[in-house]
Amino acid sequence: MMSTAPRFLYLARHGEASADETALTGNGRRQAVLLGQRLRDVPLSAVHHGPLPRAVETATLLAAELDGVPLRASEVAGDYIPHLPGRAELPPDSADGLLGFLSEVTEEEARLGAALAREAQAEFTGPVAGDTPRHELVVTHNFLVGWLVRAALDAPAWRWMGLNFANAALTVIRYAPGRPPSVLCANDLRHLPDELRWTGFSPELHV
Repeated sequence: MMSTAPRFLYLARHGEASADETALTGNGRRQAVLLGQRLRDVPLSAVHHGPLPRAVETATLLAAELDGVPLRASEVAGDYIPHLPGRAELPPDSADGLLGFLSEVTEEEARLGAALAREAQAEFTGPVAGDTPRHELVVTHNFLVGWLVRAALDAPAWRWMGLNFANAALTVIRYAPGRPPSVLCANDLRHLPDELRWTGFSPELHV
């Protein structure tokens, strides 16, 4: 029987981006560098990142703070809707608001997003073959972090909604053989000074 070892999946939303989302702001670049410094002592095997400029730039800046960890572009680490719920799935008191938020998602976008979400789970989650634990970082977007946390907690598929992550925040999930996944931390911002925390959130949600 093939042996398996734990996987530690580090998830980070990209740094703060410009209004047109084509590049990081000055704050976003600082966030990326500080996140890289935070991860210097982690034995990362790879830094995966989505294809959009804000994820590429974040991953490139933080990887420059690491010692030879390879960068790997990944379509499944991109920005997409992982699951488009039907009204029957949703709590009656919030269904209108949630469906309104998703009202412009096309059938094709929903189909593609669901397929990419399945691929992301297959690629990035679960224990790994062999005897050596694996540590990987995925620089991605809010929705995919929420989707993978939801999956780790075995929550309903629609529950990726309402799970929100700050720019350059760190979330870590452990997948160990014979155990359910463990969310070790979520939205960890201790590597950022106060003025760089909770970007991507409206002021009333800063805690």
